[in-house]
Amino acid sequence: MNDLLTYLRHVFVDQFDVWIALGFVAQLMFTGRFVVQWLASERARRSVVPVAFWIFSLAGGTLLLVYAIQRRDPVFILGQAAGLFIYTRNLVLIWGERKRALAEIGLPAS
Repeated sequence: MNDLLTYLRHVFVDQFDVWIALGFVAQLMFTGRFVVQWLASERARRSVVPVAFWIFSLAGGTLLLVYAIQRRDPVFILGQAAGLFIYTRNLVLIWGERKRALAEIGLPAS
């Protein structure tokens, strides 16, 4: 039991620094996207992926990529970098769709 407590103290207390804090903030943002998606789906009574999901994904993924680069973790770096492409592409598709919808009704896209 003492070994476990020593391990937990090292992991969560002794090595705590600004990078660990950034990692926790990033992970919190990344987790927040699931909460946003879940609440939107519950309100709509169907599966919904709101724009906020992709914004949280992009923000959390960017911070996690910075964290992974600082930690020099190649698996984490490649995983987050690939995700950023997907999140950005989804936002571009959404904004393009909105722009076309506004153009159809004669409103300027701003």
